[in-house]
Amino acid sequence: MLPANGQGTPGLVEFRWDSSKDYRKLYFFMTDTQRLKRSEYYLILKPKDRKTAILKLTVGIPKTFDVKINPKYVKLCYMKEGGMLARTRCEADIPATIEVADDGSAIEIFPDTPVPVGKTIGVYINLFNPFNAGMYQFNALAQAPGDVPVSGYLGSWLIQIDPPSN
Repeated sequence: MLPANGQGTPGLVEFRWDSSKDYRKLYFFMTDTQRLKRSEYYLILKPKDRKTAILKLTVGIPKTFDVKINPKYVKLCYMKEGGMLARTRCEADIPATIEVADDGSAIEIFPDTPVPVGKTIGVYINLFNPFNAGMYQFNALAQAPGDVPVSGYLGSWLIQIDPPSN
């Protein structure tokens, strides 16, 4: 009998060496956690994760996440959160300009109009998982409308890539 594979959702227990108040865990879903497999990432921001409208959203990606992300396969959308009976999915796209840093360290999303609070939004990314198995911390930074153009930390998605199961 083969062991059951994880279904791409975060585990129930998360261990961190430094459990500081400066870290906020964000919910995500991915369709495949094995290395080198095509996967759809849904990086979710629930209404409780943000207090203001979003003028610009930056997803910080660690240098060790060695994947070429194509902006054509990234979108910002209003999310339908999944569970036991329904899939996590995009309900409606949010028109936005999407740029990926040349070194792959960030995805910058500029919505055509500020994204209002009160709805679950998410960043959808379609890519091939990296070769190296391990944990990767993606950070969410958002810039709110206002006089001072500064981005604030919203939280982090802790992505785990699994080795192949033979």
